[in-house]
Amino acid sequence: MGTNLTKHAKVQLVRKAAQPLAMTGLYAVGAAEYVAIIRKGVLAKQVMTVSRQLNYPKSQLLTILDLPASTVDRKIKQGEKPSQEQSERFLGLERLISQVKTMVTESGDPQGFNAAQWLGEWLGQPLPALGGKKPREFMDTVAGQGIVSRLLAQMQSGAYA
Repeated sequence: MGTNLTKHAKVQLVRKAAQPLAMTGLYAVGAAEYVAIIRKGVLAKQVMTVSRQLNYPKSQLLTILDLPASTVDRKIKQGEKPSQEQSERFLGLERLISQVKTMVTESGDPQGFNAAQWLGEWLGQPLPALGGKKPREFMDTVAGQGIVSRLLAQMQSGAYA
């Protein structure tokens, strides 16, 4: 029976690894798994998908994340991954999208709600909690993304943000 459990666990891990990040709920993964995903990186072409989801031009997304356009364009053409540090910033944004999806699912009816588009709009709004700055001004660092994530969590809990 122990062998069957091990085979079952392996099948589940393979299935999970085969799912796109958007489907696995990046916000819900544990810290160790998230670090492993960062180390693995993402293909540069994923920038195009997230750009469309947020309703941002690719150039705006790259500026917000402080990613060099020429490097990203080259890596897209060559089917490569950005550096680990660049991937981490990009994955941090994807994780925020997943966080908003999770918040809406836990707090209400997610039917018809576009978390990425909502986040894209919200990132451009000046917030008192950020001294009047826009959340997108914090997206170029992992620490800044953490601040934005905490603000989102405070919104869900009703804490003053």
